[in-house]
Amino acid sequence: MKKKEAFLPIRLLKNFSIVGLWTLISRVLGFIRDILIATFLGSGPTAEAFLVAFTLPNMFRRLLAEGAFNTAFIPMLSKKIDAKDDPQVFASDALSILIAMLLILTAIAEIIMPLLVFGTASGFSSDSRFDLSVGFGRVMFPYICLISLSAFLGGILNSLNKYSVTAAAPLLLNLFFIISIIIAYIFKLDFGWAITLCVPLAGLSQLGLIMLFLKKERFPIRIKRPKLTPEILKLIKIAVPAALAGGVIQINLVVGRQVSSYFEGAVAWLNYADRIYQLPLGVVGITIGVVLLPNLSKAVSKKQHRQSNNIINRSTEFALFLTLPATCALLLIPFPIISTLFERGAFSLLDSINTSKALFIYGLGLPAFVFQKVFSTIYFSNGDTQSPFKFALIGMITNLILAICLSHVIGFLAPAVGTTLSGWLIALLLWKNSKSFNFCFDEKFKKVIIKLLLASFTFSIFLFSTYYFFSDLLTNLTTKPLSFIIIILMSCIFYLLICNLLGLKKSFLNR
Repeated sequence: MKKKEAFLPIRLLKNFSIVGLWTLISRVLGFIRDILIATFLGSGPTAEAFLVAFTLPNMFRRLLAEGAFNTAFIPMLSKKIDAKDDPQVFASDALSILIAMLLILTAIAEIIMPLLVFGTASGFSSDSRFDLSVGFGRVMFPYICLISLSAFLGGILNSLNKYSVTAAAPLLLNLFFIISIIIAYIFKLDFGWAITLCVPLAGLSQLGLIMLFLKKERFPIRIKRPKLTPEILKLIKIAVPAALAGGVIQINLVVGRQVSSYFEGAVAWLNYADRIYQLPLGVVGITIGVVLLPNLSKAVSKKQHRQSNNIINRSTEFALFLTLPATCALLLIPFPIISTLFERGAFSLLDSINTSKALFIYGLGLPAFVFQKVFSTIYFSNGDTQSPFKFALIGMITNLILAICLSHVIGFLAPAVGTTLSGWLIALLLWKNSKSFNFCFDEKFKKVIIKLLLASFTFSIFLFSTYYFFSDLLTNLTTKPLSFIIIILMSCIFYLLICNLLGLKKSFLNR
């Protein structure tokens, strides 16, 4: 037993690394995409219309496939695979129900698209951004069918301990974006419509890739007439609270969009800031969530409480190892980050200043968002989706009050403040109530966290000192990109060296 417990975190670490690497590549491509959009569209009306329209399918995607459906589906499927209890039949039934839901949702959304845009960004209703958003939205919304099916089939692969393909698939979307922008530039096409049309095409490519690899795993599933079997009813019963929790989170996003839509350029500023902090959040949070849920579900199904506790502790350590230095960087040098990445073409100095302000606020909440990803798996793996919903509801009310009230004081930054503070509140509630599942931080974790905090503090001093040393070069447009890359690379190497000196490498690998 001890040998198995010691081995599992190493396997998890390997899976974290695989998913993290592909997620990092996808996020880097996403950066290139955002740089190109910022260069050619800046924070103008076309950019804001596209961002609002693109939010709609992604919002429902996170609510349904990647949110409620997979949250309930993956633990149930993982247990069936482990018990060899006809997992293919269950997956086929679930797939049929999902397809029916998606087709109905898409048909309704296409009809009421103007209402959806108004409900997301009512500040657009008095200008050209509204009609643009409606047009973009109708073209992009079918993407929800494609990406939701990709997420569902990817969840099956994850349950089979195959993580590479599902982690790599999202980079196709960013590749399609980059290619479409380049084509639009060469042939002098409309940039807004070019990036809009590429979205459903990217969805098709992602779905095709995952279907190809699932076929190789010899896990046959088929589409049939939707039927409410006892297992599907159980799935729905678990998924509904998760859907409500996901709905609360999406309401938070809508609140932010609504408030920012009344400040010219704010939708774009908050979006670009969100994209930056989503890099570490995506690499860490998504990686932890993708790998942790199926593994933890299997440990819970076998009632291996000690092993479950061990998995959560080691996963949290790994998450903080990556998150803490990223948080320090977002808090210390937000303006150089934004200026270096985006300030060119249609993206002005004012855009850099306002975006960096939002980035600083989001940076304060980064650890909270990662904690949410880790702690929520404790509840989902135990079949409890109601508690996260309650906590998300409390967070939504907090965010709503802060975003609306503070908008009269701090303007477009109010949604960022509301998101960050409500994020910490939800994380604390998830942690405090996780004790009901016998979770607690062990002695190993307490020792590691002290070392990580010391390493991050030392990293911060080095980062700021290096930035100050290169500050003159960062004001020069020619030397700025290379200087910024050198600062980041030197700081990352320094952080790894400090971690090694503090014995953290041994702590992570010697389980």
